[in-house]
Parts: sequence; C-alpha cells; structure tokens
Amino acid sequence: MIDWTAFLIVAVVTWAAALLIVAAYSLGVRLLAVAKDEGANVGLSKSGAYACFTVCGLIVAFGVILIVPQLSEAILGISSSH
Repeated sequence: MIDWTAFLIVAVVTWAAALLIVAAYSLGVRLLAVAKDEGANVGLSKSGAYACFTVCGLIVAFGVILIVPQLSEAILGISSSH
C-alpha cells in the first residue's frame, strides 16, 4: 500500500530543493556577470556568487548523504532499516 502522505512530503521537498538549487546557481551566474560591469563592486559580487555556488554544493552534498545509506548512518545517525 502506498503511503500518500510520505509521497507528498518527498515530492514537495524535492521540488523545493530543485527550485532552491536552480535559483542559487542562477543568482551566482548573474552575480559573476555583474562583476564584469563597469562601476560594479567586483569583490562583493564575486563573494556573493561564490556563496551561491557553495549553497548549491552543500544542498547536493546533503542530498547524496541522504541517498547513500552508509553515509546517512555514519554522518547523521539515520538507519535505513525499518
């Protein structure tokens, strides 16, 4: 039997994470493009871009940790057995 509540939770979290990754990456690319404009604060723009890329990497790394059972158990203490 399908647990529809759990399915809905997984679907919503997946959509939210995907939107967050795409938004952060897009903002990072935009900030790198702005850094090349005249009169732009290059240091601030590049720092913001690298922060956005770091957020993307952290989200992806957390997703990998959740997917791989050995990592979930070792890092988060979550057991995959039911």
